[in-house]
Amino acid sequence: MKTKTRRKNKKIALIAIGLAFSALWFYPFFLIVINSFKTKSEIFQNTLSLPKGLGLDNYTMALDKLDFVRSAANSLLITVGSLVLIIFVSSMAAYALSRNTSKLSGAIYFIIAIGLLIPFQGIMIPLISLFGKVSMLNRPGLMIMYLGLATSMATFMYYGALRGIPKSLDEAAIIDGANTFQIYWKIIFPLLKPTTVTIIVLNSLWFWNDYLLPSLSVNKQGMYTIPLKMFYFFGEFNKQWHLALAALVIVILPIIILFIILQKHVVKGISDGAVK
Repeated sequence: MKTKTRRKNKKIALIAIGLAFSALWFYPFFLIVINSFKTKSEIFQNTLSLPKGLGLDNYTMALDKLDFVRSAANSLLITVGSLVLIIFVSSMAAYALSRNTSKLSGAIYFIIAIGLLIPFQGIMIPLISLFGKVSMLNRPGLMIMYLGLATSMATFMYYGALRGIPKSLDEAAIIDGANTFQIYWKIIFPLLKPTTVTIIVLNSLWFWNDYLLPSLSVNKQGMYTIPLKMFYFFGEFNKQWHLALAALVIVILPIIILFIILQKHVVKGISDGAVK
């Protein structure tokens, strides 16, 4: 009886600790939401108080200032385009490397894995300079840069997942007359769904919210992404916090929705992507 009581108390304590940490995690987001409905003066008077009303004026003005349709389309195009390139290049590279046991294959995989250790700040200036010289800035160049920067992690995860898929599937498909690409596309790639979803979620968070790389590579007004447009709420002498917070809610909602939809695959994808 005492053992059951202790287990019950331990479970209650763990739940309470989990709820406390969840509240701490959600509190900043709660502050962003409630302050997004306030006027600028209300925010400065009391940041922690509830808004006096739930009018959507801040959101309407924020959408207008963001040029939301165009900037969201730019962000979406860059994010989706980069993801498509990363998924197919990384999965095909990992498939080829995992099925080839030669020393050259091992060396290539080692070089790709080394890319995880190179910080972006270390290659930032020469990278932007090189792409500028070949006129490959803005959207096309940005997608290629994201491909180069994210391929190492994606290939590493795919390689780990592929090590858990038996080669007997490939051999059976070869007997049935399938070529290498058909084996990859029709048999292997569908089995990599959890890893693919994880790569989509992790990189979407990065690409959609990234400010640094677009600020260095986008120099045409009509190609600005949402994070770049957000910068215009903070002038030299005037900071429009009420509009910035409303814009922030608008910007993070798509990523939150994406994560909620795909979260069940993320943990499995990370575990599958670990080298076995």
